[in-house]
Amino acid sequence: MSEDGGGRPVLVGYDGSPAAEVALRWGVEEARLRGLPVTVCHAWHWPYPLRQPDEETLEILRGAGAIVADEGVRKAHALLTGEGVRRALAFGGDVEVRWCLERGWAAAVLLQASRNAELVVLGLRGHGGFEGLTVGSTAVQVASRADRPVVVVGADTPPARWESARIVVGVDGSPASEAALGFAFAEAALRDASLLAVCSWWDPAALPGPDRAPFVEPDRLRHEAIVRFDQAVTPWRAEYPKVPVESRFVVERPRHALLNAADGATLLVVGDRGIGSTPQTLLGPVTQTVLQQALCPVAVVPAPIG
Repeated sequence: MSEDGGGRPVLVGYDGSPAAEVALRWGVEEARLRGLPVTVCHAWHWPYPLRQPDEETLEILRGAGAIVADEGVRKAHALLTGEGVRRALAFGGDVEVRWCLERGWAAAVLLQASRNAELVVLGLRGHGGFEGLTVGSTAVQVASRADRPVVVVGADTPPARWESARIVVGVDGSPASEAALGFAFAEAALRDASLLAVCSWWDPAALPGPDRAPFVEPDRLRHEAIVRFDQAVTPWRAEYPKVPVESRFVVERPRHALLNAADGATLLVVGDRGIGSTPQTLLGPVTQTVLQQALCPVAVVPAPIG
């Protein structure tokens, strides 16, 4: 890994898979927008726990991993010098490309490296997954355990369209939701994007038969939820006055509301665990669903520690 300097990097998990290629493109653009270095990270390991390899075999595996890491670095440089990258160097100078090659399982290596990173970018499903698996285990483990934002990018994600960039953020009043709001506003400012803040309120009185909640006042609860939603968004509007913002309060299940709102979006931002999730939960159910089904990159933002 190259020497430290120039700020905390954007960490990109790279294994040569189609999703990793797109994640690399996204990570390079994030680094340029933020004026930060980009670190291309690759993990290698011996996959057979019942048999210990000799040193020669380990060296061969490490060499193969170094080839993959070097390929990622070369492609990062190509993205930085290519004419198709946005606003060539308009954000203040060259972007330093670093590399990280470590022995271990991908999730563990990325989580360790993320401690010194600004954010993490990785593919939805890399090499080693199973056909038909929507989200790889590495994406879930890193997104659920990292203490900084993780952007998960699918292999079929198209390049961002800057002339119509739109970011969507889910708001539910949880600590992670507040952190997601801040990340979404900052990202919208970086990308000159509009921002859509979505709060989904599910009316308990709308539930059928015996599942209907007793002794509730749906109108009062709905009004209180709208007020809290507005109170959550207002401070961020003041901090980022140039970001065009729309607030949308909908009576719909959260996962459906976010997926519908994110159709055609540049990025969907959610907290790692929303209201009702326990600390033992890897990811909240809404976050798990949008990772699996959203047609755009998803940023998973953790709640502040402490």
